[in-house]
Amino acid sequence: MEKLGVISLGEAFVDYVSVDASNTTFQPFMGGATVNVAAGTSRLGLPTYYLCKLGHDDISHFVEQELIMEGIHTEFSVHSASKKICGVYVYLNEDGERFFHSYLNETPDEVLTVNELRKEVFEQTKAFYFGSGTLFHDKAKAASETSIQYARDAGNFIAFDSNIRLKRWTSEEQCRETITSFIKKADLVKIAEDELYFLTQTHTLESALELVSSWKIPFLFVTMGGKGAFAVMDGKKIFVPAPEVNAVDTTGAGDAFMSALIFCFHDYGKPANLSELTKYLQFANQVGAAATTKIGALTATIDVDELKKQFE
Repeated sequence: MEKLGVISLGEAFVDYVSVDASNTTFQPFMGGATVNVAAGTSRLGLPTYYLCKLGHDDISHFVEQELIMEGIHTEFSVHSASKKICGVYVYLNEDGERFFHSYLNETPDEVLTVNELRKEVFEQTKAFYFGSGTLFHDKAKAASETSIQYARDAGNFIAFDSNIRLKRWTSEEQCRETITSFIKKADLVKIAEDELYFLTQTHTLESALELVSSWKIPFLFVTMGGKGAFAVMDGKKIFVPAPEVNAVDTTGAGDAFMSALIFCFHDYGKPANLSELTKYLQFANQVGAAATTKIGALTATIDVDELKKQFE
């Protein structure tokens, strides 16, 4: 049996995105980094499986229906009568940039656990993706560790996004140590530039990359917002500038970028040289930039077929 598809493990969220400068009016969107990546890989044509815990209330029903509408398989997720979907408030700063302001979780201990994971989904897929969004919780952390082992046993490619939200962590030290330990277990890692400095406790890209080289990450991608992104493979670094677009909302741009990378690795394999790596990075930049053209992480319309033609 040919292995196809990608698993995304995490927590579904509802993003309450501010639509005015006073941050008093909010528009709800289904979100969360792992949901955004799942939607992105599904839109790019990959069979996509989302693993999370859902409730039985209206919000959970809304989230599950939205996932299904995106073509995402939810049969390996589980339901709990007491589970409430997490919420994130995204504020607007004086420069028009959105930032994570606060995090609401009424049922913090209702997470997917080790004994709720099913091995068969790993055995039929090709890639496994997860982020740091639930690693602060011991049960979720254990589920992530077990998922990595299942993915390794099944020969899956493992992708990780640092995606740091400090408000969820007990301390900076706990956050730094935990995320660093998981980075070292992945094949593909995406880190935003400011997160790279936080994790390495450095202040320049050169010193940060020198330190990270000891982590032996096979494929490292460092995003730099509207400037573009770096990629590092076998100790060699390339930079590709981001395409110019009329950016309205940067929420979810990094997740779209990640979904594009996963698509490239899934369909075309690991890049064999810097030329192929550059091609992957250009494609990810295009998909990430397109995601910024409307408010909300999953609202931008992307001509997937056209992007694929350009890639090929």
